[in-house]
Amino acid sequence: MRIGIDIDGVLTDIERFQLDYGSKFFAKYNKFVINPKGYEPYEVFDVEVQLDTKFWDEYYLHYLKTDCMRRFASEIINKLKDEGNEIYIITARHADNIITDKESSLLTKAWLDKNEVKYDKLIFSPEDKLNICLKNNIDIMVEDKPTNINIISTKIPVICINAEYNQNCNRNNIYRAYSWYDVYYKIKNIIKKGSN
Repeated sequence: MRIGIDIDGVLTDIERFQLDYGSKFFAKYNKFVINPKGYEPYEVFDVEVQLDTKFWDEYYLHYLKTDCMRRFASEIINKLKDEGNEIYIITARHADNIITDKESSLLTKAWLDKNEVKYDKLIFSPEDKLNICLKNNIDIMVEDKPTNINIISTKIPVICINAEYNQNCNRNNIYRAYSWYDVYYKIKNIIKKGSN
């Protein structure tokens, strides 16, 4: 089985990062959490997109280099890999104006290596990941972004990493997971259900 796994919000807790570092950054502008269910910082703190860009200009490199892997993520991914599954890391990370695509790629690979994540392929994709999933014959995608969850789930099962911003993702083919051990349980049940 080919399992697609996102990075930001799936391997990392980007929701927590944005709340913690966003609260620090936007306080300088007298802006505070307005919408904790927002996906982007500008939605959470109700600020202009330009201020959101300033936030990422200041913290993006720090995030790429230091943000922690979710508890048990590498353990479960490596277990799935050892059981014969193919692991495709599919991320919409891109350089913007902060760093080059090459630097972003190198930092991401170094972060995955540091966290001892076994994978078969690392794909830097556009925001819409459905075509990437179909082109690479992904059987199950682990994702957190609401638009991706809703679009991908029209074709393949999606494990939705629980977050405030994706609570409205609850249609067929979406399986909500609350931890990486729960991700493992959901994947095993989908595999079992598919073989019946």
